[in-house]
Amino acid sequence: VLSFCCEACKKVIFHVPSELEADMLVGRVDLKECLQSAEFISSSDGNFKVLEDGSVYTTSALSLSAKKKTFTILLKDIQEQIQKKIHVDLVKEEKKTPKTRHARDTVLKRTKRRWGPIPSVMIENSLGPFPLQIQQVQSDTAQNYTIYYSASGPGIDQDPKGLFYIERETGNIFATRAVDREQYPSFQIICFATTPDGYSPEVPLVHTIRIEDDNDNAPYFTQDLFEFCVPENSRPGVVVGKVIAEDRDEPYTLHTTLKYRIVSQTPPITPAFSLHGDTGVISVLLPQLDRELVPSYTLLVEVRDMAGQPFGLCTTGTVVVKIEDTNDNAPSFKQLQYETRVEENRVNVEILRVSVVDLDEPGSPGSGAVYEIIRGNDDQAFEITTDKNTNEGILCVVKGLDYETAKQRVLVIGVNNEAPYVLAPHSQQLSQSTSSVTVHVLDVDEGPVFKPCLLRLDVKECEDIGTAIGRYVAEDPETGNSEGIRYRIPPGQCNWINIDDKSGEVRTVRVLDRDMGEMRRGQCNVTVLAIDRNGKTGTGTIQVCIVPGNKNFPRIAQTDYIMCRDRKPICLTAEDADEAPYSAPFVYRITDRNLASMWKLTPHDDNSWYLSPKSDIPYGVYEIPVSVIDNGGKIGENIVRVNLCDCVTPSECDGRSRQLTGGNVTLGLWAILAMILGSLLLLLILITICGCCGAGVMHRQVTDDCANHNLIISNTEAPGEEVMDHNIIPLQNTCDQGGYGVKTGEQQTFEMVKGRGHTLESVKGGGHQTLGSVKEVGGQPMMDTCRYSYSEWHNFTHPRLGEKVHLCRQDEEQKHSEDYLLSYNYEGKGSLAGSVGCCSDQHEEEALDFLDQLEPKFRTLAETCIKR
Repeated sequence: VLSFCCEACKKVIFHVPSELEADMLVGRVDLKECLQSAEFISSSDGNFKVLEDGSVYTTSALSLSAKKKTFTILLKDIQEQIQKKIHVDLVKEEKKTPKTRHARDTVLKRTKRRWGPIPSVMIENSLGPFPLQIQQVQSDTAQNYTIYYSASGPGIDQDPKGLFYIERETGNIFATRAVDREQYPSFQIICFATTPDGYSPEVPLVHTIRIEDDNDNAPYFTQDLFEFCVPENSRPGVVVGKVIAEDRDEPYTLHTTLKYRIVSQTPPITPAFSLHGDTGVISVLLPQLDRELVPSYTLLVEVRDMAGQPFGLCTTGTVVVKIEDTNDNAPSFKQLQYETRVEENRVNVEILRVSVVDLDEPGSPGSGAVYEIIRGNDDQAFEITTDKNTNEGILCVVKGLDYETAKQRVLVIGVNNEAPYVLAPHSQQLSQSTSSVTVHVLDVDEGPVFKPCLLRLDVKECEDIGTAIGRYVAEDPETGNSEGIRYRIPPGQCNWINIDDKSGEVRTVRVLDRDMGEMRRGQCNVTVLAIDRNGKTGTGTIQVCIVPGNKNFPRIAQTDYIMCRDRKPICLTAEDADEAPYSAPFVYRITDRNLASMWKLTPHDDNSWYLSPKSDIPYGVYEIPVSVIDNGGKIGENIVRVNLCDCVTPSECDGRSRQLTGGNVTLGLWAILAMILGSLLLLLILITICGCCGAGVMHRQVTDDCANHNLIISNTEAPGEEVMDHNIIPLQNTCDQGGYGVKTGEQQTFEMVKGRGHTLESVKGGGHQTLGSVKEVGGQPMMDTCRYSYSEWHNFTHPRLGEKVHLCRQDEEQKHSEDYLLSYNYEGKGSLAGSVGCCSDQHEEEALDFLDQLEPKFRTLAETCIKR
């Protein structure tokens, strides 16, 4: 290879054969002389590739057709933003004259290829002599060419530089000094074989030099000190911990095969632990570990390589095993008996301290004492606690003692630990330690004592002032009676009550009402003082509680209602401001007899009742007195106003209904005006009718012919009997008019026959009245032969006609009109009688000839209906 250093960045010339194989080394370019820090290397020709060391290879088989081929190597330094080019010329080399061969050379012989030797091995820490030959590389092409050998890589021209070198002519590889395997376990160098002109007949050889391990490193523990803990009384085999050691020599060899053992134990007693030789796990060996005897153990352990053989390297370490405390010792009192004294009535005072002995570790739950009173504290007058700092028991009086009741108290106290007991193997059950305490009660002159100290007095609401509500007295503890004790209530408290200073009787000084100011809470606590002859005082408390009373009347929440024609019951609901049991359930009553016969009340629930009419009563406004009785017997009077209206929904009712109170009827202003206008209209109608009427009723001869064509045959086979019923009242005959009134109960039905076959029917409610003027003579009804009076016609027709017309006008769907305008079905061909209209008159008499041809059955009916 010819390389011009001065023109390295410009042009490089390689002499190559005309035929190049794939992956064939073309030559090597010194890239560092062109660009010291080349981060990006590329070739302008895809048939060639450039490695980092400057070696140029072909990527595919290539034939040089021309004598010269040129391409460019591009180098880039991205950080410094530097870019340089190297021009490469490939020149076809001239063919050499082949050597003259002898006849025997025609035989081809396969020879061993020596360019790829096995990896070299060098002993770690070798003693020499240096330079030390470790391998030789040779190329078979040396038989045909003059070959020079070179190498590069770690240990040669890279760190550690100068460790190896290769002889140029022989290919021998030498080491110049010893090597540490732990630092450099192996080296990979690249060997080159080139001709003097730079041609490389061989691909660069990657040769590995492995450093063989020497046991030059002793194993070592990962920690200077291992600390473990194990509870006392642990069973044998319980794992305490694990020690770990490492070796820097080659893994998976005897140099790193480690063995562990315990060298010594402190204290030097029976061995308490065992150490697994392969894993380094420490386990309990001694059946009983007692912290109270030996709180900790120190072990000296050893680790040795070469599988523990004596010639292996070793290291020692320290292991400390602490024995954790368990509650295997019960506390015990230092004294079995104690005595103390306390004055009576003293509370929250310390009277005694007791202490215990516990062999467990101080400050641990296994030594913390918990005291309790086992006997003698039935009234809970004493309490014992633990002082966390000293572990002592503090006995206190929390409820005053009475010397007169007991001069001496004997207590039995016990002690346990905070943590539960843990028994050692094959040990007995631990027993609780107890001690007795004798408490002497000292007598003290005491003041009066109220019994009970809190007295509850219930007072009914709104009681009279001065009502006695109870008695609250105190006693002298020494004498046991109340003589000479006076009572008073200190000022500054609620002034609901006072107490008699001698008898202790309690009376009210105000009317107690829960609806007033400070009494809304319903109770008040009053402190009472009791003073004896010696001036000693005692206090007690009276709790005055106001009990709700029956002070409010029940009332109905809503009293105005509208009831439509469906006559759906009305739900009346009452309210009472009182509390139970003076409120619900309520009882409803109608106090008016007349209205009680028309309306009824039925229960719904505790607060509500239903109001509904008993029968088909007339429309109108009813004012119904209803009394409501609460559970305490208090009666509240209410007036319920019900507008019974001829409507479908309450919104349709516009006040047209008549107001009915106790059965009386009143008319409004608009009703009176409507009656006057209707009367005038009716008067004109009557005058017209009277002018059109004849002198009498025309009597026609009835024949039997053609009767079957006009009248339907009834079931009557013979003339009926003469009906004489007092309910059938003959009405007045005037202007050829006839009528009958039929009275049935509270209603009367009137039929008026006018002229020839013209009929007016109406139903009028309330009262027994007829259209005709009826007079009584000698107790018998007598017909007035005069015409109907104006007021009778007006009262009878105007309200009904006005009401029907109004309903027809208001109903958009014409439902009301369907009751009066009826469409008749087709009954066949035309009748001989012609039209029977409401306007038939005497001018149509010639069309009524068929009446003379009726059969005998109809004659009797006609004679009955027509009064001659």
